Amino acid sequence: MLNSAIHGFAMGLSLILPIGAQNAFVLKQGLKREHVFSICLCCALSDAILIAAGVLGFSELVLLHPDWLSIAKYLGATFLLIYGAQHFYQAWKHEQRLEASQNNVPSLWKVLLICLGLTWLNPHVYLDTVVLLGSISTQYPNTQLYFALGAISASLLFFFSLGYAARYLQPIFQRPQAWKILDVLIGCVMWSIAISLIS
Repeated sequence: MLNSAIHGFAMGLSLILPIGAQNAFVLKQGLKREHVFSICLCCALSDAILIAAGVLGFSELVLLHPDWLSIAKYLGATFLLIYGAQHFYQAWKHEQRLEASQNNVPSLWKVLLICLGLTWLNPHVYLDTVVLLGSISTQYPNTQLYFALGAISASLLFFFSLGYAARYLQPIFQRPQAWKILDVLIGCVMWSIAISLIS
């Protein structure tokens, strides 16, 4: 049981560590200290649902209906292109800085909708969690539940660590130039993922 949980944790962490749309969004919200707990919980719960679905056999259903992933691919690419363009626009037009008295904090629902879009409209998320982790879990026929719990724990630990550790970078982001660089980098990440989806 412990062996399965450790392998699940290691696999879950290795898949989530590379910088992606979700991670970039959580990092920025952590830097701004806006709805950090809700965003981290949303990402972790989404991963938990997808990992559980993969382990319970949904991966086979996805493989039987590849058109589902094709639809998600184009929806996701469109969403990422628009979201990336917004970051390029912010880098070009606006001068952001971290200030204690920010009055233009977006509503929780708006931020959660963006977070859910970045998660559920990205086919890479399905391939990593549902298909890949679901397939690997079949190597542990009697302890699949512990494998899933290990992978879910990795997701939970990663997102909350990223969201709350981001505040230690705040001294750097007192300067508007740092925000411009971050917005350009996030825009590049979003567009590179979108291009990889449709190419």
